[in-house]
Amino acid sequence: MGATSHQAGAAGRALTADRPSSIRNVVLVGHSGSGKTTLVEALALTAGAVNRAGRVEDGATVSDYDEIEHRRQRSVQLSLVPVEWGGIKINILDTPGYADFVGELRAGLRAADAALFVVSASDGIDGATRMVWDECEAVGMPRAIVVTHLEAARSDYTQMATVCGEIFGADDPDAVIPLYLPLHGPAGPDGHAPVTGLLGLLSRRVYEYSSGERVERDPDPAELALITEARSRLIEGIIAESEDESLMDRYLGGEEIDFKTLVDDLERAVARGTFHPVLMAAPAADGARQGLGTVELLELVTGGFPTPLERAAVAVTRPDGSARPDVTCDPDGSLVAEVVKTSSDPYVGRVSLVRVFSGTLKAEETVHVSGHGLADRGHEDHDVDERVGSLSSPFGKQQRVLTRCIAGDLACVAKLTRAETGDTLSAKDDPLLMAPWTMPDPLLPLAIEAHSKADEDKLSQGLARLVAEDPTMRLEQNPHTHQVVLWCLGEAHQDVALERLRTRYGVQVDPVPHKVSLRETFGAKAAGRGRHVKQSGGHGQFAVCEIEVEPLPPGSGIEFVDKVVGGAVPRQFIPSVEKGVRTQAARGVAAGYPLVDVRITLLDGKAHSVDSSDAAFQTAGALALREAAAEARIDLLEPVAELAVVVPDEYVGPVMSDLAGRRGRVVGTDQAEPGRTRVRAEIPEIEIGRYAVELRSVSHGTGRFARAYARHEPMPPQIAEKVREQAGKGS
Repeated sequence: MGATSHQAGAAGRALTADRPSSIRNVVLVGHSGSGKTTLVEALALTAGAVNRAGRVEDGATVSDYDEIEHRRQRSVQLSLVPVEWGGIKINILDTPGYADFVGELRAGLRAADAALFVVSASDGIDGATRMVWDECEAVGMPRAIVVTHLEAARSDYTQMATVCGEIFGADDPDAVIPLYLPLHGPAGPDGHAPVTGLLGLLSRRVYEYSSGERVERDPDPAELALITEARSRLIEGIIAESEDESLMDRYLGGEEIDFKTLVDDLERAVARGTFHPVLMAAPAADGARQGLGTVELLELVTGGFPTPLERAAVAVTRPDGSARPDVTCDPDGSLVAEVVKTSSDPYVGRVSLVRVFSGTLKAEETVHVSGHGLADRGHEDHDVDERVGSLSSPFGKQQRVLTRCIAGDLACVAKLTRAETGDTLSAKDDPLLMAPWTMPDPLLPLAIEAHSKADEDKLSQGLARLVAEDPTMRLEQNPHTHQVVLWCLGEAHQDVALERLRTRYGVQVDPVPHKVSLRETFGAKAAGRGRHVKQSGGHGQFAVCEIEVEPLPPGSGIEFVDKVVGGAVPRQFIPSVEKGVRTQAARGVAAGYPLVDVRITLLDGKAHSVDSSDAAFQTAGALALREAAAEARIDLLEPVAELAVVVPDEYVGPVMSDLAGRRGRVVGTDQAEPGRTRVRAEIPEIEIGRYAVELRSVSHGTGRFARAYARHEPMPPQIAEKVREQAGKGS
């Protein structure tokens, strides 16, 4: 590592791989602003994929090329940047760092075989990044760490490397160790000494970048002393992970372990996910060809990160659920590919980013599309054949044509009109289905209305296309409130959804206040008389009915009882009265919310031999119910949710206090996982409309929660009165 350089290449042409062993799939992970996109551009420049920092031949940036990303100055979607180094194709998956777009991060983790955690030397490590590290740890994904923002005045690489060891190496401190030390240039007026090169701990060489290109030399005595002091711990950490059990005894006995043995053991330990080296990187200065540390990082990726062949076999079933042997990364095997991202191009149409796990995907062939379906999120199940359009390798806004994509590689597929994110592509004569990956539940509601009649005509199609691209978004047509609701992961997610509807699909919508499904019920027994008598020539309208209403236990619904005697209301009109009161109950009797949990008893009435009719008794029934409501206390019932909040132990107190302030009732706590507690509570849904945002603040981005409807229960009188006042203003 760091002993030799490689020839760069790949500018202006589509990168192809002829065997899985020459592919590396790497996902970049880190909080928003940590420097992931800048690092991608620096690596592309060093690898010769761009002609100047961050630009491809047509002047577009290699990532964050979406217009929404340009306007927001923030990544909001997964992007693929393929580069080549030393004959190895590296698929770099740049993910958004903002929590609202964690679905894009999940897709990147699914498509990658290793993760590069990007940490800012000036900002540190946030809680969300720690959580992703733990998730990668749980599945054994190989990881390395790169420290960025070395140019910041308050940055300190050595200190940040120590912090990385403490946080990421909490269980094994000797598994998170720097491979290089910084070489500092002269201090500036502010006292900050810039990093101009690297001191290689294994190679005992110095790599200068001050000229704009990597220059290798021997260390001077002071530099050698720094290297020697830090080298022992690194070697011991590598040897501790070595498969050669005699190596530690030989080293402790004073034997000099040769450089190649150390590098080979390091690379094997990294590929197994048991050793996590810390490196540093910085973008190239204006006019420079290489950014600091980028050569070393590319060498680690190509030499230390695993090939797709080392990925565990992928579990598959047939679409009908029947068993099927797992598939391995074999270009000649059964075709199994997965759509990890779906987007729309104004000229090409729908474009699917696909990871091929087995077999070879070819342009213009017919494949089978299988999808699990997410009915609760507006996604239908898929089990159809589709013809693949062209294959391409993305690079910024460019799409470079490919003829095929082998197992282990990624490519963009055009014109898959039915396939959505998470769907499986397989051979039409051997349809297969991969298990879905875990996606977060969208828990922040956004109620919308079409801005105009023209927008209303396009709304349904626009929403369908929007949700097809983003499986973390759920579309709801609420039958109780009659609202169209987009459930999102956060406010930024909402904003991007609205912007995409407007700019990409030409649909202007207006956000409106989200309504919860309130109910009404009688607080005590009451009676009502409905009299509907009209005479206007010819047949008139005549119906009178008397009812009694009494409350029932929660969950009882509406119960109708007939106690008419003597034929006061003819038998054929009893159903008419019932239909009238049920229709009125659905409309509400006080604030316009459905009436529930009451028994309505028809006691008496009057009819006319000529003027009575079905419609007249329906109207009389509704009038009787309204009169009873006018004389009774009507309670508003609000939906109560069962909430399960999982947070680090240190945030349990603030979370419980916050829930109490929302009229929540904590019903218990238990250990969710090491260092994290699950708080179980019952809380009115009206109090948690923005909880997805507010929990993030309370828990510093480390909390998550799930919610489920429990029941409706009476709303406190003072709050109910405010709701009634608002309902009155609305009417």
